[in-house]
Amino acid sequence: MAYNEIIYEIDSGVAVLTLNRPEHLNAWNTEMATEISHALYAAETNDSVRAVVITGAGRAFCAGQDLSAGADTFADNNDNGDQAQGTPATMPWDLSKPVVAAINGHAIGVGITFPLSADIRFVAEDAKLQFAFVRRGIAPELGSSKLLTHIVGLQRASDLLLSGRFFSGQEAMQIGLVAQSLPSEQVLSAAMDWAHDIARNTAPVSVAVTKKMMWENIKPEILKTVSQEFSIIPWLGAQPDGTEGVMHFIEKRAPEWEGSVNSGLPDFS
Repeated sequence: MAYNEIIYEIDSGVAVLTLNRPEHLNAWNTEMATEISHALYAAETNDSVRAVVITGAGRAFCAGQDLSAGADTFADNNDNGDQAQGTPATMPWDLSKPVVAAINGHAIGVGITFPLSADIRFVAEDAKLQFAFVRRGIAPELGSSKLLTHIVGLQRASDLLLSGRFFSGQEAMQIGLVAQSLPSEQVLSAAMDWAHDIARNTAPVSVAVTKKMMWENIKPEILKTVSQEFSIIPWLGAQPDGTEGVMHFIEKRAPEWEGSVNSGLPDFS
C-alpha cells in the first residue's frame, strides 16, 4: 500500500509510523486512519519488527480531527459505516508487540486519545495537550473515557475530560499519563532508545504474552465503550451543539450552547 498521510519505515527491528500532514499539524482524517491501520497490521505480521514507535512530522503530533468539513465534521454519517468516524480497524492494543507514542508536539482530541492506546508514551514538555471534546459539543472517542480513567484515576480523568482544558506535557508526566516529559527534540530519540532495547534484549513471545495479560482485563470494557461511541458521537455531532462546537472554534468566538440534559440524551444501550 502506498501511503499519502503517513510515513512507514523500519529501523533495526523498530517500525516507525509518522503522521505526515505537517502543513495541517497532522490533523486526523479517514485516509490517515486507514493508513495507520494498514501500517500497524504490517508491523504485527512482520516477525522482524519487535516494537512500533508512532510520532508526528513537524512541530505537532496531531492537532485533532480535520475540521475542513465545518459544521458537518461530526454529523451522523452511518451510510459509510463505523470507519467513517476515522477509527483504525487495527489499533495499538491489538498488536502483540509494544507500541510507543512519541508525542513530539501539540496533541489535541484524537491526537491525545490515540496515544492512550499505546503501551508507553513520551511527550514534549512544552506540548499543549487537550481532550477538547466537550468544547466541540461531542464526546471522547477511542475508548478514552475508560482508558484515561484506568491510567490516571477517576479524579484526574474527570478534570481533563469534563473540562476539556489545556495541559502541558510536563503536567502529563506529573499525573502519570506519560512515562517521560522531555525537550521536544529529544522525544523521538528517547522513544526509539526504549523500543530498540526491546528489539535487542527481550524474547518476542514473552513480550507478546505479557502484553496480552496486561490488556486482557481492560480491553473488553474499552471495546464496549468504543461500540457505544459509534452511535453516540454521530448523534451528538448532528445536534445543534455539535455544529456550534466546531463553528465557534473556527470563527474564534465564545460558544452559544442550546442543548438541555432534560430534553433527551442519546441511547446508551
